[in-house]
Amino acid sequence: MKVKLDENIPVRLAGVLAALGHDVDTVASEGLKGKSDGDVWSASRRNDRFLITQDLDFSDVHQFRPGTHAGLLLVRLREPGANALVSRVGDIVRDEGLDSFARCFVVLTDRKLRIRRP
Repeated sequence: MKVKLDENIPVRLAGVLAALGHDVDTVASEGLKGKSDGDVWSASRRNDRFLITQDLDFSDVHQFRPGTHAGLLLVRLREPGANALVSRVGDIVRDEGLDSFARCFVVLTDRKLRIRRP
């Protein structure tokens, strides 16, 4: 799956996801660091990439309705340090498979995984 990591996601996660067979790009590598959420979202959609972010601006399921994009994973951990985030997202992707989230709106917390499907 083609994935884009927002700038608030540790770049180290790119290696974890790539090792699992995903084509991973980052906001920073595309020169989008510091750009608006709209620019990041447009780039994700234009390149048909699944976006992984911690940004609450992407939390509106009505605005980011499942089935209208490649997919969106909103990570909301109580203590979102880099190690915790890489570990939690890596575990979910290994256990569930990122392809199972295609075209979905997904919220990942410390204890739950909520998936809104098209």
